[in-house]
Amino acid sequence: MNISLKGKKALVGGSSKGIGEAIARQLAKSGASVTLMARNEERMRKLVQEMDSSQGQSHHYLVVDFSDFSAFKDTISAFFEHNTIDILVNNTQGPEGGGALEKNVDDYQNAFDLLFKSVVYTTELALEYMQRNQWGRIINVASVSVKEPLSYLALSNTIRAAVVTWAKSLSFDVAQDNITVNSVLTGYFDTDRIAQLNTKKAEKMGILPEEVLSDMEEKVPMKRIGKPAEYGYLATFLASDQAAYITGTNIPIDGGLLKSL
Repeated sequence: MNISLKGKKALVGGSSKGIGEAIARQLAKSGASVTLMARNEERMRKLVQEMDSSQGQSHHYLVVDFSDFSAFKDTISAFFEHNTIDILVNNTQGPEGGGALEKNVDDYQNAFDLLFKSVVYTTELALEYMQRNQWGRIINVASVSVKEPLSYLALSNTIRAAVVTWAKSLSFDVAQDNITVNSVLTGYFDTDRIAQLNTKKAEKMGILPEEVLSDMEEKVPMKRIGKPAEYGYLATFLASDQAAYITGTNIPIDGGLLKSL
């Protein structure tokens, strides 16, 4: 199967590194013109130069801070005044780890702004062109924790669950416009985010981060954590014409980690 996204334009959140970067690179390899969206301008400028442009694509970047919703809203609104996209990958940095008893109502509000409001607002802006064009792909980077909550990620568990239920609701309303809406439930991947969480967990438990990682790998049936490039392959398939009949789904990519159906 040859996936071609030639002529399509994509906007990928959190794409200066990790999973977002891997998705952006793979979309570009498949022919899409990609706009990166993250905080690190220096890193994005370098990535734009590195990404595949052999099919005549033009790549760009947009500097945003997802943790400041007011500023983000202004920036993304200005972007859509002059741009349209066919593929939207909703992805932001995660909120701070910690259990439910460690968080207060302000923490939940900040996580809501970061993980939910930014996703919904960006999607609303992107949908105008998608509906007019009768084609679109919306892919939400979520987490396996929406099905099996992780005790040390109370904020992420809570708000990402809201994102996937919103996405399911949205999928009903836009399916007739040939727009698909899918959420990817992320397992353990080799990213800076996992490294940071493991370091904090190790400090709390009085062990080495390497021991936390080893325990994490042992819990995965495949006995390893995922490579970001593997995530990019799934996202690119969901962005393609070949995935036109897949919508409203929550797809785990976790090496078999989830025990629930």
